[in-house]
Amino acid sequence: MSAVAVLRLPLATDLSGFVKLLQRMQVPHRVSEEAGEQVLWVPESISEDVRGLYQRFPQGDPEQQLDIPQAATPARVGLGEQLRRSPMTALILLLSLAVCGITLLGDNLQTLGWFTFLEFRVVGDYIQFSSLADSLAAGQWWRLVTPMLIHFGILHIAMNGMWYWELGRRIELRQGSINLLGLTLLFSLVSNYAQYYFSGPTLFGGLSGVLYGLLGHCWIYQLLSPNPIYRLPRGVLVMMLVWLLLCLSGLVSMIGFGEIANAAHVGGLLVGCLTGLLGGLYSRRKLAL
Repeated sequence: MSAVAVLRLPLATDLSGFVKLLQRMQVPHRVSEEAGEQVLWVPESISEDVRGLYQRFPQGDPEQQLDIPQAATPARVGLGEQLRRSPMTALILLLSLAVCGITLLGDNLQTLGWFTFLEFRVVGDYIQFSSLADSLAAGQWWRLVTPMLIHFGILHIAMNGMWYWELGRRIELRQGSINLLGLTLLFSLVSNYAQYYFSGPTLFGGLSGVLYGLLGHCWIYQLLSPNPIYRLPRGVLVMMLVWLLLCLSGLVSMIGFGEIANAAHVGGLLVGCLTGLLGGLYSRRKLAL
C-alpha cells in the first residue's frame, strides 16, 4: 500500500507528542525532512483519519487532551469543551432529561404512552396494550427505540446518564457522532425488542440496554484494536458484568430495586460485542494496510 504525505509542517513544530500517539494506536507512519519541512507519511487508506486526528489532538495523548476518566488521569478540560467534543452524547442525555420532565419520571401515563414500545390505554386500574403490529401499521416506528428515553425515578436517570456520558463520549471521540448515534439506535432497537420478546406487553424503559451495548462494543473493539480512548478500567468492566449477573439471579429485584429489564441488558451486551468484533477487525485490518 503506497504512503502519502498527510502533514507538512515547519521544523520548529513539535511532532513528538503526536508521533507517540500514532505509535500507541499502532498506526503505520514515518517522518521525513524535505525542503525545510517535516513531512508525516501514512498509508493512503487511512490518510484522512490521521489528518483529522491531528486536527483534534496536535499535542498527542488523548487521555489527557480529552479528559477521559482514568484512575490516574486528572480532569483537565472544562465542561464546555467536553460538550463541544461530544455533541451527540450530550444530545441523547438532553433528550432523556426532557422525556423525564414530560413524563414526570414515568408517573404521567398519558405522556408516557408517547414513548413506550407499545401503545396503551388505561382502563380503570388496568393497562391495555395494542399489538406491535398495530403500532407499526399506524406508522409509530419511533416506538422501537424511544423506550431508551424513559426513566422511572431520579436514581434511574442519574445512573444511566452517568454511564452513557462515560461510554458514549469514548465512542464519539474515537468513531464520530454519526457512528455513536447509529450504535445507540441499534442497541436500543435490539434491547427493546429482546425485552418485549421475553416479557411480553409490559412497561419498560431506560438507557441500560444501550449502555451494555456500548460496554460490549468498547470491550471487544479494544481487545482487537487497542486504543487509549477505549481502554476501560478493569474494575468498570467487572463491576458491570457482576451487576448483570446479580440482576439475572433475581437478587437485585428481591432487595427492592424493582423489576429489572434483564433481556434488554443481555440483548444489548450481545449486539454490542458483535459490533465491537466487526469494528475492531475492520480497524485492525485498516491499520495493517
